[in-house]
Amino acid sequence: MNVWIAIGVTAVGCYLVKYLGLSAPAGVLERPLVKRLAALLPVALLAALTAQETFADGGHLMLDARAAGVAVAAVALVLRAPFLVVVGVAVVVAAGVRALGG
Repeated sequence: MNVWIAIGVTAVGCYLVKYLGLSAPAGVLERPLVKRLAALLPVALLAALTAQETFADGGHLMLDARAAGVAVAAVALVLRAPFLVVVGVAVVVAAGVRALGG
């Protein structure tokens, strides 16, 4: 039953956050600082989630095949490779490292 309470509280909280965003005055939303933060916040959240899923195992730092894939993907991005090539190279490297026992 505790899980359903948590789901209900989360649903109500998400609804209230959405409602507060919709009820904010237009003048507040047009400020340059708010616009910049609204544009950068999703990128920062996605980067944090990616880093947490890639480099963490519980509360410990974990460097494994995922980290190798991300490193190779970063190099491919610096070299301006197309997105599909970046993803493909990262997958191949991560799979190779796992196959070698890493």
